[in-house]
Amino acid sequence: MDGVSTQHGRVITSGFKPHPLARGPHAQTMLPFLLRTPPRIEFRRERQATPDDDEIELCWFGADQGPIVILLHGLTGGVDSKYLLGTAQQLMQRGLRGLMIAGRGTTFANRQHKFYCHGHTADLRHVARWLHAREPQTPLLAAGWSLGGNVLLSYLGEEGADTPLAAAVAVSVPFSVRECAERIRVGSSRMYQKRLLEGLKQQLRRKHAQGSAPVDMAAVLRARDFFEFDDAATAPLNGYRDALDYYARGSSRPLLGRIRIPTLILHAEDDPFLSRAVIPAAQELAPPGTIELSARGGHVGFIGRDPRGLPHYWMEQRITDFLAAVAADNTLSF
Repeated sequence: MDGVSTQHGRVITSGFKPHPLARGPHAQTMLPFLLRTPPRIEFRRERQATPDDDEIELCWFGADQGPIVILLHGLTGGVDSKYLLGTAQQLMQRGLRGLMIAGRGTTFANRQHKFYCHGHTADLRHVARWLHAREPQTPLLAAGWSLGGNVLLSYLGEEGADTPLAAAVAVSVPFSVRECAERIRVGSSRMYQKRLLEGLKQQLRRKHAQGSAPVDMAAVLRARDFFEFDDAATAPLNGYRDALDYYARGSSRPLLGRIRIPTLILHAEDDPFLSRAVIPAAQELAPPGTIELSARGGHVGFIGRDPRGLPHYWMEQRITDFLAAVAADNTLSF
């Protein structure tokens, strides 16, 4: 599977080894959420105006100088997501600072109809350009998980060589959003669908109560799967015809070949959110792109074992090692 080509990217075998007590996909996915005590990070919050007369929230961490890493959370995630807190801690230990872009509608009811989704790249584009204009000599990097990873890869494909970002990492990406919606509504994966839909409905209730979500809330609350929820809410709020139009236009897979900066994609074959069929081949990637594929790891899991036998959050260290190397000498090191 390992290989290098001048014509396209590559897919390599990961060195990740799961903790022997958490080898299955559900253990890898759920245990960090259920059992982990995350580090405490002090975020500095600010509201940022957007070009479409709306506001987003930026959550800063780290020092006032140094390379900046933009973090993009997953569906129903945020500054309390344990993977984000763990990564922020490691980034700060390596001399990097950063900020999380809170998805529209997640921390407060934004004015416009927009509600964060897989296809909304405008806020990342705005923040990247704003940071580059403010600090043109500062290296800008990014990392995204799940939905955030899909947004990041889509943005990079849309921008091509015009992005001010120097490198990026995306984890557990639903490259083809429709296939993800289909996979998560069958079998044991339905438990993830149920939890995610509950979180989305709660976020949308707040937005609707303040008049910025003109949708049929009865239909939203009745939604039993993502097809029904996205038909009732995501599509109309974000300018898509329906859920299928959203899935087609919001998927990052067709854009991977246009990415022009070093990009590392971490993915597990046993991800319970996705079938193996959605994992792109090397031929779909541009030369700067690498998929690091592991047999195990679940969805945003990747729990290894440290020398004492305790859980080791390998994903967070891998993200930090990659981005810190690029920030330090602008070279790609595996």
